[in-house]
Amino acid sequence: MPNSVVLLNVHANRIDAELQIPLVELQSAWGHAVNDSSAGLVARLGPQLRAYLKTHIRPQSPDGRFWNVTVGELTVHESQNPINGVYRELTAQVQMLPPADEDARTFTFHYDVVLHQVMTHKILVSVRQDWERGQLAETEPVQVGEISLDIVNNRILPLSVNLTSGHAGPGSYWTGFTAMIKLGMQHIAEGTDHLLFLLVLLLPATLLVAGQRWGRFGGIQYSLKRLLAIITAFTAGHSITLLAGSLGWVRLPSQPVEMLIAVSILVSAVHAVRPIFPGREAWIAAGFGLIHGLAFSSTLANLQLDAGPMALSILGFNVGIELMQLFIIVLTIPWLMLLSRTQVYSVFRLTAAFLAAVAASAWVIERITGQPNRLTQGIEFVSPYAPYGLGVLAVMALLFTWRLTRASQLPVH
Repeated sequence: MPNSVVLLNVHANRIDAELQIPLVELQSAWGHAVNDSSAGLVARLGPQLRAYLKTHIRPQSPDGRFWNVTVGELTVHESQNPINGVYRELTAQVQMLPPADEDARTFTFHYDVVLHQVMTHKILVSVRQDWERGQLAETEPVQVGEISLDIVNNRILPLSVNLTSGHAGPGSYWTGFTAMIKLGMQHIAEGTDHLLFLLVLLLPATLLVAGQRWGRFGGIQYSLKRLLAIITAFTAGHSITLLAGSLGWVRLPSQPVEMLIAVSILVSAVHAVRPIFPGREAWIAAGFGLIHGLAFSSTLANLQLDAGPMALSILGFNVGIELMQLFIIVLTIPWLMLLSRTQVYSVFRLTAAFLAAVAASAWVIERITGQPNRLTQGIEFVSPYAPYGLGVLAVMALLFTWRLTRASQLPVH
């Protein structure tokens, strides 16, 4: 039997809910042909639908006062199911506002949409996002209860909701802030394209330029200075657009942003083969960092937080990104610096640049067509094994450095 779903987004002074209601059940309960004639449903019956929903949604504070309920955007979704055929669903955005002096986390949820007529219907109520308790929309919703007919007493019992209980307690800004740090770290750890751009740009950063080619190792001080400049520039670039995009000041469609990220990897790969912007790597890192920041910002914008939590979320998310970036760079750069002092580094650099270019080209094609290809599927399969690649790099660096040191100590005949 198709059930309704109520997803709660918990804020400090209100709850935003998303209702997902199967139209076949709504039609039986409401009496209008909303499932048989779903085309243009919102345009035809929008005001009546909102009035119906508002009548059957009545959150109540512990002192008996009812909350103010506002029904917002309505949309209809349709999907094909091989077993049941066409399935149509109404999605409604609802804001539930408690009295000014009441807690939004504790209430009695009187809700009987559809259920007041269709007695076999069930309503599954879950929390999708509760920022102050560290639960984000990126994770699975947590079910808090079910509303159904009490068969014994033949009545619909309201759901008692208490979002202050449990191991997380009532929540706090600190919990939300640390959750965003973890989300930022996770975003980078899973963002193969973001890390690949930065690492490929760092491949030639330890080398001097000899004409139109990359030359020998430039020394520790030279290498560290260039590496620091590139990392700082990339951080500054993506931090600017992370802030601007999260606050809605800058918005671009996701497809061109994702495609430009793939292009940034391709450009970096070409530069790793032959210097096309020697000495200007920091500026390139900052420029492409602006693009990467727009991709980061979409994650925060989708959380739809209030001003205070959003400000802390931007800071926490950015801190998480930087911590994970620094962690991976600290693990990688020493081995690159060691290996770049050996003759084998040229082969390693060219091979790595070629593989990055292939991956970037595959991503460009995928993001233009909107369809995955075998190469991108292969990248998804291989990416969890990246730590083993770091181990191989470390072994190579130590082995060839040892051979270089040993060769330099041999007597000259």
